[in-house]
Amino acid sequence: MKNWLIFISVFMVSLSLVIGILVLWKAEAPFRSIEEKAEQLAMDAKALAVVSESYTYNGKHSYVTVFGVDEYGDKKAVFVPTNLDADSMQEVFLKDGINEKQALSVFKKEGNVQKVLNMKLGYEEPGAVWEISYLNDHDKLNYVYIMFEDGDWWKRITNL
Repeated sequence: MKNWLIFISVFMVSLSLVIGILVLWKAEAPFRSIEEKAEQLAMDAKALAVVSESYTYNGKHSYVTVFGVDEYGDKKAVFVPTNLDADSMQEVFLKDGINEKQALSVFKKEGNVQKVLNMKLGYEEPGAVWEISYLNDHDKLNYVYIMFEDGDWWKRITNL
């Protein structure tokens, strides 16, 4: 009887683990698909020769931010709209703006940061922005947008 209980327990834990992994894998599939298509579009449009990283950015409009190197060896970020419209792609040279560490140093002057949750380069109405999500010292969710070009503050969404 003891062996049956151990077998059933191990089986249930294993089944739960497999189902959990399958659900996460299936949930991630649409993001992987659109990111792969955006990477291919950036390369087909000759905006990038080599892709190093990509992720989805959701602002007023959704973009896939694709990082890589162009044919001249310059590091770039290309913002591909999720509708994959090649005419609406935007791009910036990474040397022409602030990097992630510089954006964090501008942001850290805020003072009430408990934990940085996420940081993404995205595209909004005024141009490329660093989006930083964080928890403040009261465990409230906050978003800060810092302009890529010069490190100025663009927008803050606080205490969610």
